[in-house]
Amino acid sequence: MTEAPKLLSSGNPQIPKGNGDAPVQAYIAAMPGWKSAIGARIDGIVVAVCPDVEKAVKWNTPLWGRGVGWFLAMYCYKNYVQLTFFRGTSLSPVPPKASKTEGTRYFEIREDDAVDWAQVTEWIRQASALPGVPL
Repeated sequence: MTEAPKLLSSGNPQIPKGNGDAPVQAYIAAMPGWKSAIGARIDGIVVAVCPDVEKAVKWNTPLWGRGVGWFLAMYCYKNYVQLTFFRGTSLSPVPPKASKTEGTRYFEIREDDAVDWAQVTEWIRQASALPGVPL
């Protein structure tokens, strides 16, 4: 039997680096509790709006991109799931949480949030149309 991935002190699953859908699905499966359903929903939205998306896990973080760069990342914290839009300041409306990294914006989802999924989908659609950020 394969051992379940360990959670980092932040609450994020520790998943080996890898390219493609399999490591992203392993990450989503390892997201604790309610967060796994959020991860699956985000991945489903990305695939629906960007069928040619490329996926990877780097630094225990799933990434979605096209061509030479990444447009979205997801990270699990103890009390929320954070979406990272690498060119977030180019989105309309701009996602609410600022970053120290120029251009990057965050969106946090907590267990009891009433998430505007249409807005999340629109951000992902806009982000996928922008040039990605090489990491």
